[in-house]
Amino acid sequence: MSRRSIKITMSAVLMATATLTAAAPADATHGRGPLTDVQVATHFDLSAGQMPENITVLPDGTAAVTFAAARQVALVTPRGATRILATLPAPADGGVATPVLGFPLATGIVHTPDGTVYVLYATGTADLTGLWRLRPGQAPQRIAALPADGLPNGLALDRHSEQLYITDSVLGTLWTVPTTGGTPTAWSTAPELASTGFLGANGAKVRGGALWVTNLDRGTLLRIPIRSGNRAGTPQVKASGLAGIDDFTFTGRGDEVLAALNAPNTVVRISPDGTSGAVLDAGDGLQNPTSVALRGKDVYVLSAAYATATDPNLLRAHLRNHR
Repeated sequence: MSRRSIKITMSAVLMATATLTAAAPADATHGRGPLTDVQVATHFDLSAGQMPENITVLPDGTAAVTFAAARQVALVTPRGATRILATLPAPADGGVATPVLGFPLATGIVHTPDGTVYVLYATGTADLTGLWRLRPGQAPQRIAALPADGLPNGLALDRHSEQLYITDSVLGTLWTVPTTGGTPTAWSTAPELASTGFLGANGAKVRGGALWVTNLDRGTLLRIPIRSGNRAGTPQVKASGLAGIDDFTFTGRGDEVLAALNAPNTVVRISPDGTSGAVLDAGDGLQNPTSVALRGKDVYVLSAAYATATDPNLLRAHLRNHR
């Protein structure tokens, strides 16, 4: 699929999903509030398919990111230099069977302390769709197959149990698989995970004995307890009315969250009581933000420019102390 076709496809679906839920908070503060020193740190190459989808920050401050349309994993240094770590193999049909989107894409990413990186890949084909592992100095290897008619999207790691959790945005399923790989287990198929026409369960993080998940179509942030024996508890809606919510991170202040709202082109702070307010918007350089990460007090925000088609980038800011 051409870059122009990807732009048209993403523009249409993002505009559609923006109408599925209530409008996002509009009180953007351009770096006031909890964020300071806001700046676009790195610009990516749209013509090369460098639409950054997800991020994990390594101990030295290097960001490991997925470039969705390029099928790549890249490293972005603290100084902003970008190096391609790996390119995932292209499907034989070009990825036209990839559900909803029609092109193959690299999505969720996490890392373990030994430097291993795990990446999700959706292609619409049984031979490639699934969880991939990148070990230092080795070629990418698929270690868990996932349904070709699904769209694996968000990836979360429980470092204590060494379990990975995967959201499927099309099938409305949460999968779990150990970091060693193997056959995934359907961990939850709760109705709160389902889409309403585009993409459902999306971003994912493990915190406080629970898996937290967003639902893009429904505009919700969910908390799902992890019960003994790695069983899924009943989903609890922690926040709603968040149109186009994608991936997110915790700020370290209880259950406070910073979340990317893709089509509305904002980053919001979600308080533990579920209320939210925008802290970044297009005026700060956002271009359809997809994910947020935190290392210490350093905030990283990826923008894919799926619909704006102008400037995919990595924005950095400082999270100041606040009450």
